[in-house]
Amino acid sequence: MQNYRNFSIIAHIDHGKSTLADRILELTNGGSSVDDRTLDTLDLEQERGITIKLQPCTMSWKDHHFNLIDTPGHVDFSYEVSRSLAACEGAILLVDATQGIQAQTLSNTQKATELGLKIIPVLNKVDLAAAEPEKRALELADFLNIDPEEVLQVSGKTGLGVPELLDQIIERIPAPEGSVEKPLKALIFDSFYDEHKGIVIAIRIIDGEIELKKTKQLHLIRKEDSFSPTEIGVFTPGMKKLPKLSAGEVGYIATGVKDIKAFTVGDTVSDSKETEPLDGYQVPQPNVFASFFPTDPDKYEELRTGLAKISMNDGALTYSDQKSQILGSGFRCGFLGLLHMEILQERLEREYDIGLIITAPNVEYQATLVNGEEISMKTPKDMPDRELIAEIREPWVRIEIFTPQQYMGQVMDLCTEKRGQYANTRYLNNSVNMQFMIIEFDLPMGSLVSSFFDQLKNRTSGYASMEYEFIDYFPGDIVKVTILVNKEEVPTMSFMEHRDNARAKATKMLEVMKDEIPRQQFQLPLQAAIGSKIIAREDIRAVRKDVTAKLYGGDYSRKKKLLEKQKKGKKRLRSVGQVTIPQEAFLAILKT
Repeated sequence: MQNYRNFSIIAHIDHGKSTLADRILELTNGGSSVDDRTLDTLDLEQERGITIKLQPCTMSWKDHHFNLIDTPGHVDFSYEVSRSLAACEGAILLVDATQGIQAQTLSNTQKATELGLKIIPVLNKVDLAAAEPEKRALELADFLNIDPEEVLQVSGKTGLGVPELLDQIIERIPAPEGSVEKPLKALIFDSFYDEHKGIVIAIRIIDGEIELKKTKQLHLIRKEDSFSPTEIGVFTPGMKKLPKLSAGEVGYIATGVKDIKAFTVGDTVSDSKETEPLDGYQVPQPNVFASFFPTDPDKYEELRTGLAKISMNDGALTYSDQKSQILGSGFRCGFLGLLHMEILQERLEREYDIGLIITAPNVEYQATLVNGEEISMKTPKDMPDRELIAEIREPWVRIEIFTPQQYMGQVMDLCTEKRGQYANTRYLNNSVNMQFMIIEFDLPMGSLVSSFFDQLKNRTSGYASMEYEFIDYFPGDIVKVTILVNKEEVPTMSFMEHRDNARAKATKMLEVMKDEIPRQQFQLPLQAAIGSKIIAREDIRAVRKDVTAKLYGGDYSRKKKLLEKQKKGKKRLRSVGQVTIPQEAFLAILKT
């Protein structure tokens, strides 16, 4: 065990984690080249150039056994980072030498420090012309309260400084603690489904060992269940079979179990039922909700299976059944953020070949009724009549925006527009880097899911980055806005919003609907209402036949008579006519 080293690479998005992981793999692979982004196994990761899933890999360097866990950088996948760090003793804190410390750098460092991990600060991309290694090293040293000489400099692209980094991993990161003599105790930090092996669980062994020939049965301590292992091994990064895994190692167990709900990430695996469970993970609470419906109703069961398989190694995804009169059967899904939702949509469409209709994302509200009952409201139809509600509470988050000082005004304006409340401003480094600052605001979660991040990037020329965490639910004047087409409610398009923003949002939605819904034989009113009060209206003009085309001259009263007759017909048609909104129009409207 003295020769084992378990570590993660943590960084802000696009600071070069996956590229550095490639160079480490190349060196520990005996110098043989590897494909770009080897640890990004999903097609989506390769295409978007981002890491979505944590990925473990075992390698060797100078008679030492390394277990590296590559982690995502985007705020929506921070749950993956916390799971990776719990399986390690150390972390490489990677910072782009051209950009310096960013929002996720701060957040991930805090997570690693709380878990007591040894942090190795590393500057990446030092080979670039725009790099400022001396300045960034001083920033990092000041941030971590260390000597600037301790900050390593590497280039994930060229491999510069990577061998020295591997030597420092041996020097600085402690060997895992634990005993082979004790009963088996292993933490499940990931799981996925394999068509041939069933559910495969990724584990970090804390104590004891597992030998396939001797171990006939293993126990899940928290779930109080048992299973028989069919294969064990390590990730290289593919699955490599081994006869035995011991304390301090990171590996996998193929279970042969086909029931997707049988294993929970964070559970403890042991060969004894009396073992005390390890600290698991705090289950993340979804912040954004949207409904997923298959475009082909026959693919409902395939959608259920796809969600179940993806949720196995995505602990932040929640889903429940939902039915809609217009869109049929589907699922109400909960996500950590908008990118998380977008990635799930693309994975379902690609990996399971399911066309999807997705409703506009929203957040969960809580309410206290007049009779004292507490309820939660995820969709507008969950909201009872306003007179039955004593108080509605909306979720708020504490948002930290990392920005150059010259954009402070734009950031403040944006947060204020989104009903934010100023909390704090602090400078990252008073001695070296006065121009960068962290602005803290308390903000309603509902404001965050409506293109906040895009607007932040636009107003700060792409320089600002952000990190947020849920605070609590606070009272708010939330109303249900009902959308009416020809005076008939369309439940799928109704939404909940703060009263101050309701009219602007409704007006924008009706403008899109006016462009997307086909014209009818009669004039079509589009309305938005709060209770019985109409707050916005648009009209789609009727398709009109030229009934006077057959007239050639003569008295004007003949023309007037035909136009009056047409007008009466349109009026009668409007009172009995049914409007069918095509699916394409629904998709276009919901995208807004």
